[in-house]
Amino acid sequence: MHLQDFWRSPLRHLLTVRLTENSEEQTLTSTSDTDNPSHSADPSPRFEFIVEPYLSGVRIDSFLAKQLRNFTTWRLHRMVTAGMATVDDIPAEADQRVFRNQRVSLRLIEPPDKLLEPIDLPLTIVYEDPWLIVIDKPAGLVAHPVGDFQDGTLSNALQHYLDQKTALKGLLRPGVVHRLDRMTSGLIVTAKDHMSHRLLSIDFQQGKLSKSYVALVDGLPDFEQRLIELPIGQRPGGNTVLMSARPDSKNPRSAKTKVTVVERFATHALVECVLFTGRNHQIRVHLSDLGYPIAGDEYYGPRGTIRKSPRFDGEEPSEARHALHAAFLGFFHPILRQWMQFRTNPPPDFWAVARLDPRASGLSSL
Repeated sequence: MHLQDFWRSPLRHLLTVRLTENSEEQTLTSTSDTDNPSHSADPSPRFEFIVEPYLSGVRIDSFLAKQLRNFTTWRLHRMVTAGMATVDDIPAEADQRVFRNQRVSLRLIEPPDKLLEPIDLPLTIVYEDPWLIVIDKPAGLVAHPVGDFQDGTLSNALQHYLDQKTALKGLLRPGVVHRLDRMTSGLIVTAKDHMSHRLLSIDFQQGKLSKSYVALVDGLPDFEQRLIELPIGQRPGGNTVLMSARPDSKNPRSAKTKVTVVERFATHALVECVLFTGRNHQIRVHLSDLGYPIAGDEYYGPRGTIRKSPRFDGEEPSEARHALHAAFLGFFHPILRQWMQFRTNPPPDFWAVARLDPRASGLSSL
């Protein structure tokens, strides 16, 4: 069925989601008014939301844009103006502000207008509940549309996945909370709703998480464990994509990584990297500066050297991965406030970068 047909067809849909912030409960309910005899002529689905404390005082269209993230404020404003919204069962004004614990109802008479293009791609789902999805991302997949990568991303794949779980396309929009480089594989958590996204983002910004990676590095480190505390900033020059730990880097910020050698091979070593900060390309830059760059890294060579210039927009990107994998992720559940942690092993193409057999590794000891 086409998207427009979804919005014209008679629907019976009930969805209840309970969200919590500061121990307060929010209930979202969606019903088709075919369930209500007084509105039997209009099959458009109707959604109801309770105003959370942090959104108290905002305009009704801005409040609704938080709840229905695939709709622009402009489109929601148009539906409110058309008389499709109520606040505590009273018709809403277009510029009305809503306040804590008020009940806002909206009849959806139009489809979403900023829907991520849903693309059916295989996903390895490690964990899922009503608020979160934890994915084991393969190398080569961008987290969300950016630059030359406007489709075929993890976000596009998750949009398709979520659309299969709701009666209407675009009711849920995946929210990427943190990112992995395109050629880095491993664990990434995404949120299904705005409150989970908000609370997870706050926790991550405050460092209430635990992340570690495994990497294969070129060469054999002359240490067993090393704590690297080198600020990272943008590499000097016209292109600001690459980062640097050199003293002349631009806008440097503190960065801290603990590197532990797990196993040594003939010409490579397997290391575990625990992050205490989250700078762009942090592990790649720190290992490069130590003199042991990640095997297969397209840009960062030993001792802070750059192997090649970044590509220009429109140039074909490399499809060769580097040997970096986000193996462990721990965080507080944004709603249940329970500590959750996940671990995955690197896929075969990780080991293939250095032509190693994964069965000979000591990863089981981590």
